[in-house]
Amino acid sequence: MALYEHVFLARQDVSAQQVEQLIEQFKAIITEGGGTIGKIENWGLRTLAYRVNKNRKAHYTLMNIDAPHPAVAEMERQMRLNEDVLRFLTLRVDEHEEEQSAMMQKRDRDDRRRGRGDRFERDGGGRGGDRDRGPRRQERENEE
Repeated sequence: MALYEHVFLARQDVSAQQVEQLIEQFKAIITEGGGTIGKIENWGLRTLAYRVNKNRKAHYTLMNIDAPHPAVAEMERQMRLNEDVLRFLTLRVDEHEEEQSAMMQKRDRDDRRRGRGDRFERDGGGRGGDRDRGPRRQERENEE
């Protein structure tokens, strides 16, 4: 059987629970076709680079699939028919990565950075305070 990485985007209007139902539906198609699903990563609701069918955001999901081609083709056919799926991409790979994907690593790194940002929130966000204004702007404000 071949190894695939599959990413699909679900509409922003659907809830997280409905995304889980979509995952279970597609997982059932793969298992009925004789394949297995490795890891599943839900990347959450993310902003799109451009509008897709009037949507500015989408729920991203990554699935590692070990299945024969007909099972994957059937899953893709079902995705084309489903109105909640905006886009999908299936790539054949030589092996699956066992650790987190780059998107999940980035999210963890961003979460750690937010923890350090509280010191900037106390003094006005770190930018735009009085000390950042030029002398002419301060003079104009003092005249008013």
